[in-house]
Amino acid sequence: MLGLLRARGETIATAESLTAGLLAVTLTDVPGASAVVRGGLIVYATDLKAQLAGVDAELLVTGGAVQPNVAEQLALGARDRCGATWGVGLTGVAGPDPQDGAAPGTVHLGFAGPTGTTVLSTRLDGDRAAVRTAAVRVSLEHFATILR
Repeated sequence: MLGLLRARGETIATAESLTAGLLAVTLTDVPGASAVVRGGLIVYATDLKAQLAGVDAELLVTGGAVQPNVAEQLALGARDRCGATWGVGLTGVAGPDPQDGAAPGTVHLGFAGPTGTTVLSTRLDGDRAAVRTAAVRVSLEHFATILR
């Protein structure tokens, strides 16, 4: 995937809540990642989603941080704030307790690029670590599909 971005002259950035930087770490573990990874925002606290990533504060107040629109706005914020071609935003609940009325394992992944935005919502099983790891895996798989 990074090779494809490099060949196209495109870049990627992340805005991560649920995964707290795990996607950015995974991307930058690949040799040569610096050619395409612009950076990322760790917006674990709800107020930082608005302050750093530009998520609509009213959306966060009325619906909470775990919703598809937040994932979309995180992706847009990553793209815009980091000056990347593509932005990926991740929000959800790793557990063990529900958050904002969402059950553990609820995950929303946002993708913003030159052709628009898309959101993938899913339910992942396992403990905190398993949900976070699976969210990164699913986001990379879905992003690879978007790039094709």
